[in-house]
Amino acid sequence: MSAKEQMVRKLNSHTVEVSLPSKLGYERIAMDCSASFAKMAGFAQDRIEDLKTAVAEACLNAIEHGNKGHPNPRVLVTMNFKDDRFSVSVKDNGKGIPRIPKDTTVMRRIENLKPPKGLGTYLIKQLVDEVEFNKLTADGHTVKMVIKLTDKRLSPGKRQASGGTTN
Repeated sequence: MSAKEQMVRKLNSHTVEVSLPSKLGYERIAMDCSASFAKMAGFAQDRIEDLKTAVAEACLNAIEHGNKGHPNPRVLVTMNFKDDRFSVSVKDNGKGIPRIPKDTTVMRRIENLKPPKGLGTYLIKQLVDEVEFNKLTADGHTVKMVIKLTDKRLSPGKRQASGGTTN
């Protein structure tokens, strides 16, 4: 089996890569892999749950928006743990997020019982310590998330988010 056909690869002692079909349901594999890796690294269960939700949302966005639901492109999830920082990058074949909704806009839509467009990016920003949207390369778009081993999360308004338009 070639490296391209493998679903999970260990790149080095700190890095694991998961290549998923662009089909709904496969985000659960990325959730489980990231949870297992984070548990091995010593993360508390509540932080693992935050990580699982953020990874699922990033994968769902990659499948639905980045790869536009086409089954052939892959979603590449790369997990790395080093120096008390667990980073997860989710790459798709898309062109990025044209406009990241403001958090207040998402909350207003939820309060008014409207479909919460932008809920995935909102949740990611709330659950991880750092997030970078719209990291574009020649072969696609990547969302990079960092969750720290020591729980020094900032209040929701103080989290670090970069890329795209967040305000």
